Amino acid sequence: MTSNDIPATYARRAAPFTAVVDRLPAAAWNAPSPCEGWTARDVLDHVMSSQRGFLAERGIALASTGADPTVASDPVAAWHQHDERVQQLLARPEVRDHAYDGVFGTTTVGRSLVDFHGFDLLVHRWDVAAAAGLDERFTDGELDVVEQSADGFGDHLYDEGVCRPGVSPTQGADRQERVLARLGRRVPVPDGVRG
Repeated sequence: MTSNDIPATYARRAAPFTAVVDRLPAAAWNAPSPCEGWTARDVLDHVMSSQRGFLAERGIALASTGADPTVASDPVAAWHQHDERVQQLLARPEVRDHAYDGVFGTTTVGRSLVDFHGFDLLVHRWDVAAAAGLDERFTDGELDVVEQSADGFGDHLYDEGVCRPGVSPTQGADRQERVLARLGRRVPVPDGVRG
């Protein structure tokens, strides 16, 4: 993937996440998610705050008017505004090509937003949907991305704040269930998750 491919690749990972955010019934934002101790709203806040924190650590701030919608008050509007600003930043070569030394060596802001935070967008899309009892399906290409990312993370996949240890999938589980089980998620979701 070249630097010029990064904005479109990120947009492809963000669009299905946005579609789930838009589909979520208002009451479901406070429903428990498969991420233990987190509601759907907490998962969305995590996705946004981890991206903001990552950018801030590189000296890149998302623009703010001081009166922005918050995840607490309007999660849908907050996500749309955040996503638009991230994609605007990725359109700027000096931002996406900004190099830094990360856990896996020297990389760029753009690559990290696609590879690590893009992985987050895929996996947490399912978490948010599951909180509302929505049957969110990954494409084979998305499952390829999740599996390749998990392979690339190695033991770091189970670092604090990434994924819980894997669980055993049910007998006869399909590929999506097996991939989610590797990431510490049970399908069907545990009782109580759907609020």
